[in-house]
Amino acid sequence: MIDDAVTREVPALLTDAGELALRWFRADPATLGELDKGGPGGYDPVTEADRAVEHLLRTGLARLFPEDRIVGEEAGATGPGTSGRTWMIDPIDGTKAFVSGMPLWGTLLGLFEGDEPVAGWLHQPYLRETFGAVNGEGWLDGPRGRARLRTRPTTSLADAVMYSTHPSMFAAGEEAAAFARISGRVRLQRFGGDCYSYGMLALGQVDLVVESALQPYDIAALIPIVRAAGGVVTDRRGATPSGGGFVIAAATPELHARALESINASG
Repeated sequence: MIDDAVTREVPALLTDAGELALRWFRADPATLGELDKGGPGGYDPVTEADRAVEHLLRTGLARLFPEDRIVGEEAGATGPGTSGRTWMIDPIDGTKAFVSGMPLWGTLLGLFEGDEPVAGWLHQPYLRETFGAVNGEGWLDGPRGRARLRTRPTTSLADAVMYSTHPSMFAAGEEAAAFARISGRVRLQRFGGDCYSYGMLALGQVDLVVESALQPYDIAALIPIVRAAGGVVTDRRGATPSGGGFVIAAATPELHARALESINASG
């Protein structure tokens, strides 16, 4: 069970992080301090907002939970980890959306006990929304107050609305073919959304999120949120996707089984 200190302190820390991120959002691009980490392999921006938000969260978590390990996208791992707990930070998930002025980005914070993701938060400060899951309970705090997270009862691919951030995330060859197979079977396919798509899955607005080339910090916070809403999220083998890679998140176990079958079909 997650202790009261986590549920009490983390929301305030995320609020501070969100206010910090908004100093750069839709501001003069010259203030972003943008660097491209992608090099010849493709555009992968990091900004002053990424670095500042991670520093704020890392500093706050280290003060509140000094025995925990902290892993962030920009600065790696710190902390002793003697508690057996690990925090996973993605300061700006969806940096390409962020630098484009689109509000479908978020700050992600996940908590592991050992190897198990047990709590997660997705904070979108521009929309004033926080998706959270602790001890198997999931919720959305937003302008309309608190709402319980619950996925839709969709079981058929033919009825499913599916989101993926971008087709280029699927490697050529077999992986691209696997994505094409499931894309051809759903009712509606849309691109974009980054982490926010998983929030919409948990809120019952979409049915499937299928992505690839994810890093651990891209998905760690989202696993507890999807699960608490009644959904299923795994890799292609059906295992917990804590390490990232190819991820399938579905509204129901039945839909997830059909998505896995389609993705892993031969030919």
